[in-house]
Amino acid sequence: MGYRGKVVEKERARELRGEGFTMLEIASQLGVSKSSVSLWTRDVKFTPRQRESGRFGARNRAPNARQRRKTAEIERLDADGISRIGTLGDQAFLAAGTALYAGEGAKGDGAVVFANSDPQMMAFFCAWLRRCFPIDESRMRVRVYLHQGLDLDAAQSHWSEVTGVPLSQFRSPYRAVPDPTIRKNKHEHGCAYASYCCVPGLTAPSWVSCVRCYLRRPFRGGEIGITAAC
Repeated sequence: MGYRGKVVEKERARELRGEGFTMLEIASQLGVSKSSVSLWTRDVKFTPRQRESGRFGARNRAPNARQRRKTAEIERLDADGISRIGTLGDQAFLAAGTALYAGEGAKGDGAVVFANSDPQMMAFFCAWLRRCFPIDESRMRVRVYLHQGLDLDAAQSHWSEVTGVPLSQFRSPYRAVPDPTIRKNKHEHGCAYASYCCVPGLTAPSWVSCVRCYLRRPFRGGEIGITAAC
């Protein structure tokens, strides 16, 4: 079992989201990260609430026309995406995960590795790995890449919850020294490297074969144009 902490905060976050609080407001109120709030409340219907604000004192203010248009557009796009994709069947889920791994994963002997700073992408990869392939959970590993000065314990707990991998199976973290000349913004929870260690001396034939198939067909050469024209 992976890290399952902050149950109270998660339930409260879902309540507040249902009441129309923004993710930033919820994160500030509960003392958690915005990415955690996003993960916990992604299936909660959001309707913007009236907020108290004002330069000369508190007053109720409804969302302005621009905010209402933006919210309506987001809801329309969400509904369109759901209607077009629907619920992924086993074959579609396998293909989606294979495409994600082909683009972002490390392909080599001995281990399957996927690195990402987006918790939703990481959660999707881990779900794909568990759903589509017979794996031994004891061989799952996670390593956190985090800038110095950020909370390592919070970051590792966050990625343990996202991946479902217990902290006892985490590798030693990498603490990077931020370079202020090229980067000012830093990911609060850093980047996670999830890996599955195969039997020594063997490759992982089942997902390697999926990736090889994906890279060779059906989107090769002139077939790309044919697919785009459909």
